[in-house]
Order: sequence, then C-alpha cells, then structure tokens
Amino acid sequence: MAIEYRIILDDEHEFSYRIELDRAFDHEAAKQAPKWTRLDHQQCNNCPLKRDQHSHCPAAVDLHQVIEDFQGLPAIRKAHVRVRTPEREYNKLVGLEEGLRALLGVIMATSACPVLGRLKPMAHQHLPFASNQEFVLRAVSLYLAQQYFNLREGRHADWELRGLVRSFQQLQLVNQAFWQRIHDTCHGDSNLKAFLTFFSMASSLTYSLETQLQKIRPLVMSANEYVETA
Repeated sequence: MAIEYRIILDDEHEFSYRIELDRAFDHEAAKQAPKWTRLDHQQCNNCPLKRDQHSHCPAAVDLHQVIEDFQGLPAIRKAHVRVRTPEREYNKLVGLEEGLRALLGVIMATSACPVLGRLKPMAHQHLPFASNQEFVLRAVSLYLAQQYFNLREGRHADWELRGLVRSFQQLQLVNQAFWQRIHDTCHGDSNLKAFLTFFSMASSLTYSLETQLQKIRPLVMSANEYVETA
C-alpha cells in the first residue's frame, strides 16, 4: 500500500513522493544520508535504539530528501497539493507549510522509528490537511477501538485514555528532538513551521485532553441524542 504526494509551487518547483506504508528501514539510503540523520545527532531522549547497533535515525533518513527539497522556501507560498491513496484522491491549494505538515506526518508515522510507529494505524487511514478537531477524533477513536479488542482478547482495556496521553507524551519528545534536527540544517521556514503545527496538534492531546474531548463531544453524541429523542 502506498500514498502518493505531488506538490506544485510553480514551473520550477514541482515535487513527487511515493510513500510505501509498510516499508522496512533502507540501509543503503542511510549510507548516502547527510550527517544530521545520524542517530547521535540530537537523538531523542526517549529513543530506544542503541548507537552501537543503529548508525542512523530511521525517521530522519526517510525525511531528509523532503527536508532538503524545501530548504529556503517560505511557508507562506501557495502550493497545489495532490494526495492519492488507494481509496481516493485529494486536491487542495494550501500554504506550503500545511502541505508539508501532511507529507512529513505520514512519512514519520510509517518510518522504522519504534516510537513513531504507534501512529502507523492512523497513517493507514491517512487524512491529509486534517484539522486539529479531526486529528483528535481520529486518534481517540482508534485508541478506543484498540481497547475494545484488548478487552475481547483478555487484556487490560484503558477506557480512561491514560495510555493515549502517555503515548503522545512520548511522541512530543520525538517532535522536540526533530525540531532541533531540522533547525540545524534548514535555511527557510517552511519545514520548521510544518513541524511546529504537527507538534502543536500532538501537544493538544497531552496538555488538554479533556478540553479536546469536549470539543468533539457534539460530533459523536449528536446521532445518539437524535435516536433518544426521535
């Protein structure tokens, strides 16, 4: 299964990417990757990988081509972004930062990083250009579905969403470290702003889960309330 991105700024700036969702770590690509992708460069505090066994950060190796493609390009530039999944196609005229946020997010979630791998189920249901509300609804719904299967299969079910908060706390540490990685190499602001918005969406589930749940409550309760009053 693959997702294809095409980003067009003008006649001189057109980029295409194909992201295989179930890809393995590319050791050959790592050998050609720049120094900032090495594991020991701004390694995440919660990274479980050992430097004597892994020379490079899996997510950085996957991301470096995109990061380099958009160096020096301002985030406010408009871009035509086309996203093709096996099920459907999306087309939107957006700021470059918004298009990059969607692309970087799906690449990171499907990398061989053991922490980011927790987002892989969301990547299989990829929704580019998602709002913060949509992001929260998808993350919570997926987590609750996982807890249902935990219950059915005899494992502990976390209906209080404590595990969801812990997972996003770990993801937040990864985002912070990646901010430092690309800050060291980027000369423009499009990559930095894309990571900042991705970072803020993940943070919303860490610092204000209850607030975010109240925002999506009307969306998930309206149908049920209609049935009760019908």
